[in-house]
Amino acid sequence: TGNFNWQRGSSSLANVADDNNNVLGIVHTLQNANTIQWNGNANMRTLYSALGLRKKTGNAAKKKPGVKITNTLVGLLTALERLQFTYSENNGTVLPGYTQNIGFLGTQNPGMEFALGRQKDIRYEAAKRGWLTEFPNFNQAYTTVYNTDMNYNATIGLLQGLQLDLTGNRSYSANNAENFSVINSQYNSLSPRLFGNFEISTILLRTAFSGSGLDSQAFEDLKANRLIIANRLATIQGIASGNVDADGFPRGFGKNNQAVLIPAFLAAYTGANPNSVTFDAKRTFPLPNWNMQYTGLMRLKSFKKRFNRFAIAHGYRASHTLNAFTTNLEYQPNAKDQSGNFMNKVLFTNINLVEQFNPLVKVDFELKNSLQVSAEVRKDRALSLSLDNNLLTETSGDEWIVGLGYRIKNVKFKSNIGGKSTTLKGDVNIKGDLSLRDNITLIRNLDLLSDQVTAGQRLWSLKVSADYALSRNFTALFFYDHVFSKFAISTAFPQTNIRSGITLRYNFGN
Repeated sequence: TGNFNWQRGSSSLANVADDNNNVLGIVHTLQNANTIQWNGNANMRTLYSALGLRKKTGNAAKKKPGVKITNTLVGLLTALERLQFTYSENNGTVLPGYTQNIGFLGTQNPGMEFALGRQKDIRYEAAKRGWLTEFPNFNQAYTTVYNTDMNYNATIGLLQGLQLDLTGNRSYSANNAENFSVINSQYNSLSPRLFGNFEISTILLRTAFSGSGLDSQAFEDLKANRLIIANRLATIQGIASGNVDADGFPRGFGKNNQAVLIPAFLAAYTGANPNSVTFDAKRTFPLPNWNMQYTGLMRLKSFKKRFNRFAIAHGYRASHTLNAFTTNLEYQPNAKDQSGNFMNKVLFTNINLVEQFNPLVKVDFELKNSLQVSAEVRKDRALSLSLDNNLLTETSGDEWIVGLGYRIKNVKFKSNIGGKSTTLKGDVNIKGDLSLRDNITLIRNLDLLSDQVTAGQRLWSLKVSADYALSRNFTALFFYDHVFSKFAISTAFPQTNIRSGITLRYNFGN
């Protein structure tokens, strides 16, 4: 889709003049935009069937040699069952200071392509043709917008009873703005500025269990990676190997230069090789995250005899985020800042890595006697590297959850409401969850090479509930929540919260 907008300028500004009697005149604003959307959905089983990729079944087929190998190969080739893909892109341009009338649907000025939403740069051509104001004090900004969003989802079946869902996403937004002047039909860009955000799915498994708290191997790798990255950058820049600062880093690429810190940080916490990791803070392709559930044990007779259901689950999600990066307005090629580091074209405020095992592992089953049991382990961490003060904030948590449930069927309840004896009968569902969560927050200082615990707690939680369906419309609910927390820092006192009550719910509908 595309759209075009021509906004007439205010007549009240037509006679505005500067000290040299230059008159602004009536200036208009041009704006266009386009949206591109792609959607794809493939049922791969239909394709496999059309290609004749089927496992051989039947007693006669099983007796033939090589059938098991063939079926295994077919199973691997047809593991991808479903694939979904979406991509959207939004583009827009705002060009103020336009002096021409609109023409017929924009076909003459500025042209059919711009009117249909094409993002061809028309600034220089418009100035050359005299379409832009040459008023010296004109200060409205030329802006462009570019946003992309990509998502994919795939379902994979490797074994019977095993469902594996893969997901990935990438989003990027960039807003460019600049003031300009037009002198003798020549467009001159003034102070171009970029504002952007970026997020992509990633994988941090290589360092997920490398240790947290005050002892962290990943943080030690970050400190060591800085010199490796700095030497790589120095080689590209042509800096002599002996030209180093007081810390032993190549001059221009000190230990706190963001060009050094960002790839060192990403290499340390993704487990990448610092000798080959890319220098770019962004990544191109979103790596897959996943959710997995296995119910195949219910195919065994011993499990069918004892369980109504039995499932094992696992989930993983990780993201790489850049918030509010912007153009360095002081940037000049080969120029250095006050710290002696080469200036960077783009300044990043912080870079964030977030990882969640939700759950790391979960076992959920129901016995034939209606007893429900679940046990779950969760793990998460969040890393935020501030490039303004060279501080790494690391929050990590571990959680253990055990749940029990039981259904008592056909419980009778006698009532004398209204003077009439009534016997109600329904099921009582009892549920209980006991959880323990340990989380800690540390700030690691890359200047002082020190670690400090700033927050954290051990939190116990017990939740019990029982609901009784007295009738199809009338339900009674009892709940009890008990939460106790002990904090990791001495300035915070232990806390206990207890919440309990009874709820009566009546549904007046059918």
